[in-house]
Amino acid sequence: MAVAQPSPFGRIIRNPRIQGGEPVVRGTRVPVRAIVVAWREYQDMPTMLAAYPRLTAEDVREALAYYEAHRREVDDRIRAQVADG
Repeated sequence: MAVAQPSPFGRIIRNPRIQGGEPVVRGTRVPVRAIVVAWREYQDMPTMLAAYPRLTAEDVREALAYYEAHRREVDDRIRAQVADG
């Protein structure tokens, strides 16, 4: 049975059954990668929350903090997503 792996970032989980184990915001299927890409474009919390209504400001902040702690991994996932088109 697949079980979500805990993270020091309590709002961010990895579960092999959700987005292939990619880090996502708990209770959603929103990958950290998508939040980072959107933040680069919007750089504005109200716009982010409008784009992702299931997220809270704290979810977005924690996803961005996770990115800072795991920049290489997330950047690799972003590059792979762009390459896959």
